Amino acid sequence: MSGKSDQRNPGTPLDLDWVDAVQVNRSAVERRCSSLTKRRSIKKAWQAAWLLKAIRCMDLTTLSSDDTPDRVRRLCSKALRPLKQELTNDLGITSLNLTVGAVCVYHALVETAAKALEGSNIPVAAVSTGFPHGLSPLPRRIEEIRDSVSAGALEIDIVITRAHVFSGNWEALYQEIKSFREACGDSHLKTILGTGELGSLRNVAKASLVCMMAGADFIKTSTGKEPQNATLPVSLVMLRMIRDYHQKTGHKVGFKPAGGIRTAKQALEWQILMNEELGREWLEPELFRFGASGLLTDIERQLEHFVTGRYSAAYRQPMG
Repeated sequence: MSGKSDQRNPGTPLDLDWVDAVQVNRSAVERRCSSLTKRRSIKKAWQAAWLLKAIRCMDLTTLSSDDTPDRVRRLCSKALRPLKQELTNDLGITSLNLTVGAVCVYHALVETAAKALEGSNIPVAAVSTGFPHGLSPLPRRIEEIRDSVSAGALEIDIVITRAHVFSGNWEALYQEIKSFREACGDSHLKTILGTGELGSLRNVAKASLVCMMAGADFIKTSTGKEPQNATLPVSLVMLRMIRDYHQKTGHKVGFKPAGGIRTAKQALEWQILMNEELGREWLEPELFRFGASGLLTDIERQLEHFVTGRYSAAYRQPMG
């Protein structure tokens, strides 16, 4: 099943010496990101292929206060058929049976989404643990995870307690994530760092490492609700920690940038970053996801331009 892997990250004991040794050179990080986007160019058929890959790695998301069961059912229909049939035929990809990586909703709509996606290979992801702030009592956050799993969520996107990062209380953060991982059972755990609120790239790096030690299956940049969400420099720091963790432990951890990724050009930039830093294996939905609500519309427009040479209006690619 998409989003499920036989080789999960089991976590490791908390290694505070490793955490304390983490350093980040901001200027070097920014230079690396700038050079990547300037010297890599993907055009024509190659670009179309990469954009189709981006669709497979997309967590199609609706997290609005006015979400309804009907809206979620429409979103699930789009997840099952992300491109219009005419465009699918023109691209010659009917046999691919293209779908998105997951559908992400609030807990109250997990059951609706799971029923709409029944029989497909698309998992339901639920935002949990007092999303987006993560400040509800710990027992309630754990209960919320269990409720979402019982309702059919195969992936749980949790929010860390940022205060643990600010105070350097890595033991508390580690134990918190371990308890969330235990509550998930067989469902995958994606930990949201809220990088726009962590204050420094070093904090981002340390929090990433502690979450992986505690057994996170994915580390995720943002809730999408912060003033600053996913950026390439923050993502590079997190990817370097994933690489270090894999080299030291042998365990693979996925990555999910979320918030503000709305254009096909941005999707290509993140895919280039993933390929350059972690390699081809991390371009599959088992290890890479976009948190996206508006990205699919622009990708459809770019693919239609590839086929016809013309850009269509956004309203011609409805979300459901």
